[in-house]
Amino acid sequence: MPITAREFDRVIGKFGFETREAGDLLAFLTVAGKRVVRTKRSRRGRGDLPQHHRIRQQLHLNEDQLRDAIACPLDRQGYLQILRNKGIL
Repeated sequence: MPITAREFDRVIGKFGFETREAGDLLAFLTVAGKRVVRTKRSRRGRGDLPQHHRIRQQLHLNEDQLRDAIACPLDRQGYLQILRNKGIL
């Protein structure tokens, strides 16, 4: 499922990721002082992001969960529960 830069920014903001500029936009999720998830997106271009499947994998989401994250039913608490269920937290 393609994801746009705007959708990416909204999702990482909703989930509480920290961001840093380094050519690309780097995003990190820190929980209890530990960095548990990291992803990035290109700063170039508009529209659909290249490598959107990698972004989804780096966020540890399946296609349906990513759709929910973009459409807003999935919030930070739900995302953290997904990470717990997968043994990442």
